[in-house]
Amino acid sequence: MTSPRRAAVLGSPIAHSLSPVLHRTAYAELGLEGWTYDRFEVDEKALPGFLETLGPEWAGLSLTMPLKRAVIPLLDSISDTAASVDAVNTVVLTADGRRTGDNTDIPGMVAALREHGIVQVESAAVLGAGATASSALAALARICTGEVTVYVRSAARAAEMRRWAERLQVEVRTADWADAEQALHAPLVITTTPAGVTDPLARAVPERPAALFDVLYDPWPTVLAARWSAYGGAVISGLDLLVHQAVLQVEQMTGRTPAPLEAMRKAGERALANR
Repeated sequence: MTSPRRAAVLGSPIAHSLSPVLHRTAYAELGLEGWTYDRFEVDEKALPGFLETLGPEWAGLSLTMPLKRAVIPLLDSISDTAASVDAVNTVVLTADGRRTGDNTDIPGMVAALREHGIVQVESAAVLGAGATASSALAALARICTGEVTVYVRSAARAAEMRRWAERLQVEVRTADWADAEQALHAPLVITTTPAGVTDPLARAVPERPAALFDVLYDPWPTVLAARWSAYGGAVISGLDLLVHQAVLQVEQMTGRTPAPLEAMRKAGERALANR
């Protein structure tokens, strides 16, 4: 039996986060009595002070926006995966006060794709160019053997994605958002945009679509995902990503493997259904 420890998810806004549901389910399944997992509204300005309040009972933190880059100067070290995209979503805390950062979004995305039988693609399309898009490129660096086309709304975004591509050693072509319907013919389409942005594209889903990875999970399904599924295409949801990255967080923070993937997924599905 392990000593009771604490963990939490930080961000702003944070009330919507499913992380407490997923992590608490894992603790129950793993028999980690006394372990707690909370959520705290913390922005970039408050983050340094919050970290200074953490005692030796703390095992780790999950981080969401806007903290994934702000936390890096406050850590003792970060993994190569986190460094590749300048983003940390996981902090492991040790009793001696050491803070180690990692990024489980990238391997979580790869694991979610693998679960749906997608281990390698010849090409792919990414819709959007924000922080999640850079994680998508990092994931594609592991599974895509050819070109990735990124659809963006501005020249500045295009230039940013080309910089990420060079850094991640991914072959990338940027295209204008006005041509985004063309993306839907790719062997793998990853959408990283806010809710509603891809809704107009649903009318252009091909008769035999391949695979869609839509990183949203609430509301679900998105208009695009619903049409994609109706046409027989494979759909991976943001909940798939959330659960797989949380599994890796639980394993790092608790030292217990494997984390209970299916129990965590079912708990997330129930929580979403009750919203």
